[in-house]
Amino acid sequence: MDWSGEGFVLTVRKHGETSAIVEIFTRDRGRHLGLVRGGVSRKLRPVLQPGNKVKVEWRARLSEHLGYMTVEALSGRAAELMQDRLSLAGLNSACAVAREVMPERVAHPGVYDAFEILVENLHDPEIWPALYIQWEAGLLSAMGYGLDLSRCAATGATENLTHISPRSGRAVCAEAAEPYLDKLYAIPSFMQPMNRRNDKSLRAEDVKAGLKLTGYFLETRVQWGVNRTLPEARERMVSLLV
Repeated sequence: MDWSGEGFVLTVRKHGETSAIVEIFTRDRGRHLGLVRGGVSRKLRPVLQPGNKVKVEWRARLSEHLGYMTVEALSGRAAELMQDRLSLAGLNSACAVAREVMPERVAHPGVYDAFEILVENLHDPEIWPALYIQWEAGLLSAMGYGLDLSRCAATGATENLTHISPRSGRAVCAEAAEPYLDKLYAIPSFMQPMNRRNDKSLRAEDVKAGLKLTGYFLETRVQWGVNRTLPEARERMVSLLV
């Protein structure tokens, strides 16, 4: 059995003297592992960096086997971002969260497409933190824990939705949220439905609120069920951003 396609490197683990077990995030086959012969060689080491996009061929006798991979570089985002500590932290966090949260060999095309858009824009600090937060929100939806921003859980209103209930994951309008602000999570303005704010610049408080919001639901809905916390790479990114 074999397949070929494109994907992003998520992790690389040395195996034996010269090989590596490589984890690739593909659009059609999800998070997929394989053994790359010579994966730690001088030739392949720059290619097999988290966040790099590669062309991959996977072969195995049976579908349930680990299988062997051959890889070819398509883009080298890790090297391009190496001098930018913040952008590199965003790249490492996205790769780590994808690895920790997504089940193996389950395709999530929407999550993949958003991941690719995020990676392509990591050079621009004016937009990528918002793209990152939106990507985590999409990942929550793909895992079956999407946030409901359609209407207020208390009043049914569809406008001025400013907060999220930590219990239900449903939006709450500003009026209904007022008595419970210490118990609710703020929705960053770039995620609020029908947001009419003329100033489209990314605000620090929105980034902080968004990371707190998606982090809480990833931690308590997805990771709690498998007795895991969010990866340290995300914590490092958050500490740099907020």
